[in-house]
Amino acid sequence: MKHYSKLFLAIVFPIGLIFTTGCKKQLDLKPKDTLSDVIFYKTPADFKLGANGLYNSLEGLNFNDTETDIAFNTANSVSSGDYLPSETVQSWTDAYYYIRNANNIISQGAGKTDPGIKTYVAEARFFRAYNYWLLFRLYGGVPLITRVLDVDDPDLYTARASRKETADMILKDLVEALPDLPLKSKIAGMDVGRISTGTASALMARVALFEGTWQKYRGGDAAEYLNTAVNAANAVMSSNEYGLFTAKGAQSYRYLFIEEGDDSKESILDRRHEVNISGQQYPYSVVGTVCYLPTRKLADMYLCKDGLPITKSTQFKGYNTISSEYDNRDPRMTMTMVIPGTSIVEVFNPLVPVVNWPNSPQRNGNTGYITYKYLSENVYGNTNNGDNFGYDHHIIRYAEVLMIYAEALFEKNGTLSDADLDKSINLIRNRANMPALTNSFLASNGLDLKTELRRERNVEFALEGFRYDDLRRWKTAETELVQDIKGIKIKGSEWQNIAPYNAAGYQSRTDAMGFLIAQPVSARTFNPEKHYLRPLPTKEIALYKGKLIQNPNW
Repeated sequence: MKHYSKLFLAIVFPIGLIFTTGCKKQLDLKPKDTLSDVIFYKTPADFKLGANGLYNSLEGLNFNDTETDIAFNTANSVSSGDYLPSETVQSWTDAYYYIRNANNIISQGAGKTDPGIKTYVAEARFFRAYNYWLLFRLYGGVPLITRVLDVDDPDLYTARASRKETADMILKDLVEALPDLPLKSKIAGMDVGRISTGTASALMARVALFEGTWQKYRGGDAAEYLNTAVNAANAVMSSNEYGLFTAKGAQSYRYLFIEEGDDSKESILDRRHEVNISGQQYPYSVVGTVCYLPTRKLADMYLCKDGLPITKSTQFKGYNTISSEYDNRDPRMTMTMVIPGTSIVEVFNPLVPVVNWPNSPQRNGNTGYITYKYLSENVYGNTNNGDNFGYDHHIIRYAEVLMIYAEALFEKNGTLSDADLDKSINLIRNRANMPALTNSFLASNGLDLKTELRRERNVEFALEGFRYDDLRRWKTAETELVQDIKGIKIKGSEWQNIAPYNAAGYQSRTDAMGFLIAQPVSARTFNPEKHYLRPLPTKEIALYKGKLIQNPNW
């Protein structure tokens, strides 16, 4: 049972002691100043109320992988490469809103010695780092504002910081937050889900790996960041505070992403939801409207059960039937993608208990694959207009920390020992009932460690929104994103006789091997001279009067 009558769901607005009596989807209500900070910020309870509002900045479930090559809906401006600078960008505005609120709490808590107050000031430091991270990952260096500014303050439109200055400040905030944050095991009752030392260390590891690999593949100085990533990940791993979710045995990966996976040892940072308080409609919006579709690229990434790629394994059964490609594969494949012909809980209109796949979902006709990940088995949520699911969104989970440790160590040293593989990647593979990855296995089968580490990351975090950042930091977006987006094999399989794929309109949209082309490469662009970074909002550039320089070639 989750505890929820607190910050996450019924937000208590801090400054004016304004209480909401209801909830808005995405928790997007904003506090309003009605009392001076001097009057308000006195006790730990006051600072807690102030910190509560910062949790609204946590990311919710999203469709970000449709901007890449492993998921598709319809052509979008990011995946197609035809987006243009906007006057305003809501994510930019929101990030600086929360940064200002965090700055206020940090300022009001300066010099305070009360341990309770210091904890909430540390939370504010975490959220300042988190919101700068949301900006940094897309834009690179941004204006760094570390104090509350009035409208007439000369520093209001401060010059843009360098990429290094921005990354270093994010990491500095996280380091400074650590001493005053509690261990996860010390957070109980109504406070479960608040920021812990593990949360700060895990975000530090994520940011450091991102920047370390970004620099490495552009000829920059990566060593310091990769060291930080290894050390921060190791701090989480050695804390004995976290572990992989295994409560559902062989199906644990499946249930991790719905109600059964809430508040598990794997959770490090979650956006929290609860039925009838802050329900969310993600399963319905993803599967019910068929708008988050796996692609052929993702399907081909899953190994066979012998640990070999489908191009090397004798266990691969090919595409003759509608379900043969799922046979003998990494079990995470069928916990991420629906096996055609499977009966599952229905989330389509009209709402009914089950549907026999693939009779209904192939009406989308985009890739022919359907998402199973996130699809709740909660009958109440599925029969309540599809918008009352109460499971949490895992923003950072322990599996990511294990993956960061392995990748950062490999990128730093060029090798990984079997012992390091066993304490990281192989724990994840073991949960999925996949064979361990060893150096001898790689050598005897002509496999490359970097390729397999990246494959493991893509498979474990499929449809969780990691792919866009990964391709950009590895500097492979310029090749990976400029390819046909493909789906199921139509010609030469049972699909060619099943509606709607037996129609000429689908049969004509296949490649030489008979695979459906959902979006041709001719409709996709990625310019390496500009698309690795997003364009800054043009209104902000105008307001800064020459101090805010647009990203290259925008």
